[in-house]
Amino acid sequence: MKEINVAVTGGAGQIAYSLLPRLISGETFGENTKVNLRLIEIPQVVEKLEGTIMELIDCGFKQTGSLMATADIREGVTDAEWVLLVGSIPRGIVVEGKKIEERSDLLRINGGIFTGQGEAIGKLAKNDANILVVGNPANTNALIGKTKSNNPSQNWCSMTALDANRAKAQLAAKAEVDISSVTNMTVWGNHSPTMYPDPYNARINGISAVEVINDIDWVENVYLPLVQHRGKAVIDARGASSAASAANAVIDTVKSIDNPTEEGNWFSAAVPSDGSYDIPEGLFFGFPLRSSGTGSVEIVQNIELNDFAKSKIKITTEELLSEKEAVQDLLE
Repeated sequence: MKEINVAVTGGAGQIAYSLLPRLISGETFGENTKVNLRLIEIPQVVEKLEGTIMELIDCGFKQTGSLMATADIREGVTDAEWVLLVGSIPRGIVVEGKKIEERSDLLRINGGIFTGQGEAIGKLAKNDANILVVGNPANTNALIGKTKSNNPSQNWCSMTALDANRAKAQLAAKAEVDISSVTNMTVWGNHSPTMYPDPYNARINGISAVEVINDIDWVENVYLPLVQHRGKAVIDARGASSAASAANAVIDTVKSIDNPTEEGNWFSAAVPSDGSYDIPEGLFFGFPLRSSGTGSVEIVQNIELNDFAKSKIKITTEELLSEKEAVQDLLE
C-alpha cells in the first residue's frame, strides 16, 4: 500500500471534524493509499487534537497511517504531498480587544498567518505538493501564501467548490432534476458575495442551464443572490457555519485535482491567473479547470462570456485587486 503525507491546519475546528475521517477512509486518496495525517493547531487548543486522533483511530480504517498533532507549522508540513489550509481567523472573533467584522481586518490578520505558513510550505513540503486554501479570505490568503512560499514548482489553489456545489444544487432544484445532471459549473472570481456562478455555461443534461430553465429573470435576479449569500443563509438557519458542506467541497477539490477530468467537463477552483479571460496575471481567481490526473491543472480556454457575465466578472476582479492592494506590503 502506498503512503501519502497530508497536513491540515485548523485541525480542531468544525470543518476539520467533518473532513478528517473522509481523508483516511479511502474515499479521497483511494483504497490502496495509507494516509499519514498531520493536524496543526494553535498552541492554546492543540491538546484537543488528542481526542480527535483517538476518534480517528477508533474509526478502524485500514488506510489510517500515522497521526500527529502539532502546533508547529514546520513540523506539520515537512514532506507533505497535500497541505489543506483550513484554519483562519473567522469574522466576529475578538483580537486584542477588537471584534473583527470587516473583510479588511480579516485580510490583515490572516495575511500574517499565511505569510508564515507559506514560507514553511515552500521550504519543507514536497516540491510537487498541492496546497488548497480554505480559510477566508481564501483567494488573497492563497496569493500571500504562494508568494511567500517562493517555490514555483508547488501547486497552490483556493477553494470555490463549495460555491460551485451550491450553484449546481440551486439549478437542479429549479429544473427539477438530480444534481448529477448539472455539469460544467464555473465560479468565476472571488470566494465572496461578488463571485459569479456561471449559469450560461453550466449544463443540465448537456444543454445550457439557462436554456433548460428558460427564466432569465430568475437566473439573473434570484439565482445569483441565492448562491452568493448561501453561506449567510446557512448561518442564520443553523446558528453555525456550513462546516459539513465545506468539508465535502474540500474532498471534491482534492479528488478533482488528483484524478483526470471527465471528457467535456470541468471543475472550479481559484488558481493564479495566467492572463486568461483578461484577468490580471498572478491574481488568484476562480476559473474553469481541467486536471490531467497528475496533480497539474489547466484553465479551460475559449469559453464564451456574454455581456452579463463580463459585467459580473469585472466586479469580482475589482474586489480581488482591492484586496491585493490592501496586503501589498505582505507580497514584497
